[in-house]
Amino acid sequence: MNHAAPVIPIAPIAARAPIWDQLVRPEHVHGSLYTDPAIFQEELRKIWYRTWVYVGHESEVPKANDFVMKSIGPEPIIMTRDRENKINLLHNRCPHRGNRVCMSEKGSARSFTCPYHGWTFANDGQLKGYPFPSGYEGADRSELGLGRVARVASYKGFVFGSFADEGPTLLEHLGAAKDSIDLLCLNSPEGEVEITAGFLKHKVKSNWKFLVENETDGYHPSFVHASIFEVAQSGIGSLYSSDSTAVSRYMGNGHSENDLRPEFRKRDIPMSWFNTTAERLPAYVASMNTTYGIDKAREIMIDGTPHTMIFPNLFIAEIQLFVIQPLALNETVQHVTALQFKGAPDLNRRMRQQTMGSVGPAGFLLADDAEMYERTQLGVQASNPEWLFLGRGIHRERTDENGHLIGDATDETPSRGIWRHYRSMMEAA
Repeated sequence: MNHAAPVIPIAPIAARAPIWDQLVRPEHVHGSLYTDPAIFQEELRKIWYRTWVYVGHESEVPKANDFVMKSIGPEPIIMTRDRENKINLLHNRCPHRGNRVCMSEKGSARSFTCPYHGWTFANDGQLKGYPFPSGYEGADRSELGLGRVARVASYKGFVFGSFADEGPTLLEHLGAAKDSIDLLCLNSPEGEVEITAGFLKHKVKSNWKFLVENETDGYHPSFVHASIFEVAQSGIGSLYSSDSTAVSRYMGNGHSENDLRPEFRKRDIPMSWFNTTAERLPAYVASMNTTYGIDKAREIMIDGTPHTMIFPNLFIAEIQLFVIQPLALNETVQHVTALQFKGAPDLNRRMRQQTMGSVGPAGFLLADDAEMYERTQLGVQASNPEWLFLGRGIHRERTDENGHLIGDATDETPSRGIWRHYRSMMEAA
C-alpha cells in the first residue's frame, strides 16, 4: 500500500441526516452502516477528524530530524522529531498549491521541499522560504507553514493526534484503556515498548468498522483460525471456547478487550501467554526479576500482555500492534508490526518470528480475517435481512468490580459497547 493513495474528499453534509436510533439498536445494527457513502463521509467528520486517533510511537523517530509517514483516517500525516526533540504531526500538503511535500516512508530530514514550486518547510512545519520571493511582497510567512494537527499528545510513547481544537484530553479519551498500555509496558524489563520491527500493510475491501469489531470478537477464533491453531499446536483456541474463564469487556469510550488473564492465572505458569516457558527465555526472565523482584515479575509474566482495541484505530494484540486506516467506504488498511520490549532481545526475536508466521505475507491469521472481512462486506450489500444481530450473551452480561460491562469469552459485549459509543459520536452536533 502506498501512502500516496488518493485522499477521499469530504463531501457536503447529506441533505437528510441519518436517524441514528433507527440504525443502531441495542442488539442490532443496520447493514447500510457499512455500505452508505454518506455515512462514511460523516464518520470522517465526526469520528476520525474529531476524536483522538493513534498516529505512531515515539520510538519510530528516535533522533532529532527523524520523520515517518503516518495517517489520520485517509489523511496523510508526517510525524517528525524536530531539532528541539519535539514531536510534530504535520499535514503532508503544501499550502501553496496542495502538492505533497514528502513521499518517503521514513528518514531523516531537516526540511521538506515541495517538488512543484520549490517551497521549503522546516521539520517543525514552519515555512523556510520560496523561490523568487519578490513575488510575495507583503505575504505573512508565518501563516504559510505546513498545516499542523490541532492537538498532539502521547502516553508512554504512544502518540495520538486530534484535528479538533477542543475536546476531552488524551487521558480522558483513553480512560480505562490506559491500563492496557500500562500492562503492556509492564512486560518490558525497562518499562518501555519500541516500534522498530517495521510494518506490514494489509489492504482489504471492507468497511473499517468490521475490523474494529473483529479485534475483540472472541466468537470467531475457534472457527476462522482453527487451521493455524492446529498447525501451530497452539492453546489459543481454548481461550475462546465456551468453557473458557476469560471474559470480554467493554471499557467505555469505544474501547474493548478480551481479558485472557483468568485463564493464564488458572494455569499459573509464567510465559504460558506466549505459549512457551520461562526456561526458554532465561535472559528475559532474569531481567524481569531484577527489575520487579521475583514475586512481582512472576505475576506479570503469568498475566502476559493485553488484547485491547483502543477506539477507533489502535489494536494491541499481545505480541503485535495493529493500526487501522480507512481509505474509503469499502477499503481499509491494517498496518501491522511486532511489538518490541526494551531490554528483552531474546523475547523480541521470538515475537518477530511469531509475527511473521501469524500475520506476515504468508501468515494465516490475518489472511483468515481478511477473507471474513471481504465476505461480510459483500454480504451486507444484500438487502435481506437488513439488520445484523449482535445479541450473543446479552442475557448474561454483567458488571465487573470497576463498573465495566463484561461477558463470557465468546459474547458480543465489546461490539454492543462499540456501537453505543459510535451512535453517541454520530448523534453529536
